Amino acid sequence: MEMEIERQPLYLYLLISMDILIYGGINSISLALMAIGFSLVYGVSRLPNFAHGALYIMAGFVTWAFLNTFGLPYWAAVVLAVLVTAGLGALIYRFILIRVRGMPISEIIASYAIALAILEGFRWAGFRGLTYTLPPFVEGTTTIFGVSVDYQRLIVAGTGILLVFALWLFTHHTRLGLSLQAIAQDERAALMLGIDSDRAAVIALALGSGLAGLAATVILPLGNITVKTGYDVLVFALAVSVVGGLGSWAGSILAAFIIGYTQILTVAFYKPHFQSVVALAAILIVLVVRPSGLFGRQKELEERV
Repeated sequence: MEMEIERQPLYLYLLISMDILIYGGINSISLALMAIGFSLVYGVSRLPNFAHGALYIMAGFVTWAFLNTFGLPYWAAVVLAVLVTAGLGALIYRFILIRVRGMPISEIIASYAIALAILEGFRWAGFRGLTYTLPPFVEGTTTIFGVSVDYQRLIVAGTGILLVFALWLFTHHTRLGLSLQAIAQDERAALMLGIDSDRAAVIALALGSGLAGLAATVILPLGNITVKTGYDVLVFALAVSVVGGLGSWAGSILAAFIIGYTQILTVAFYKPHFQSVVALAAILIVLVVRPSGLFGRQKELEERV
């Protein structure tokens, strides 16, 4: 009996540790999914797409509408929502952002104005409250090392891993991907080789917006579709991209794990609603200590003063 009493705290400690390890990993992959589209757009075109969160939540509402209003199969609703979001991203660049490209403040104002128009438009149209939800792809839960995890979270994790691998293949082994990588590395040299910068930016906005839509369709079944979520996703995407280094995909993935585990520890030992505070604090700390982020190419503070 004494041995059982002694082992119980150790068992509980291990269970809590595994819970943090597993859910921290899933949360980190979710953050990477939210941010990778934003990072891709900035890396290729140097455009800070502040409409990223609005496009994310738009994909959720579009999926819901295709499911509940038009009665489409779930898979078709997801595919169409991603395509609609990608198409809108391309149109945003072609008709709006191309006019202000090269003017950083105007780029931020224009893209954020688009975000406000989309999000507040949904609010004005009556998309309020917690009534808009997406069903999980697969019902049920499983147990991993004694921790209960629902299948939808495993789908999120699997989607994130496959997406990173697919993007690596695309950017390293396709002609289009290599042209985007060339623009990201040295735009002037790429222009001399005949690569169209505006065409690359359109493709980047379409891909980045589509990735935001894909992230929404796999993550939103874990909660509700609300306008506020669009603002939260923008903050998370900014935090991951700034900490990792603007334009650095590898840095964004590492930053997602740093912020993701910090958020889970905050939830476990403090309060759940401090997750956004963690993201904002990460942005402020990095901008003060290392403005270029973990793998960024921007000049450090001492180089600018």
